[in-house]
Amino acid sequence: QVQLVESGGGLVQTGDSLRLSCAASGGTFSRYAMAWFRQAPGKEREFVAVIGRSASTYYADSVKGRFTISRDNAKNTVYLQMNSLKPEDTAVYSCAARSVDGTLYTTSRRYDYWGQGTQVTVSS
Repeated sequence: QVQLVESGGGLVQTGDSLRLSCAASGGTFSRYAMAWFRQAPGKEREFVAVIGRSASTYYADSVKGRFTISRDNAKNTVYLQMNSLKPEDTAVYSCAARSVDGTLYTTSRRYDYWGQGTQVTVSS
């Protein structure tokens, strides 16, 4: 059983930065692909970023160049550094783990463990 807990969300202004954290417990963190997804009110959940076992990464076009995903296996934690935030980044951000392998998938159904989410609100 893997548990994921996100933190670091908040209310910021356009152009500001935030760093989200996702702490994992109950599994072999270093073997998992870890991803961030987000969901705005009334919208479908969308992929944001993913990091694999070897720290390879892949980003959605909407955040490329602004967001950076990283992991610290010693702390069982994955991070999402968000810079140059825009109002359209407003959403609940959730982290997810793929435990069966470390493949960098971009679809929600490929991930089997999820955190509760943390709210990010960017005002204009």
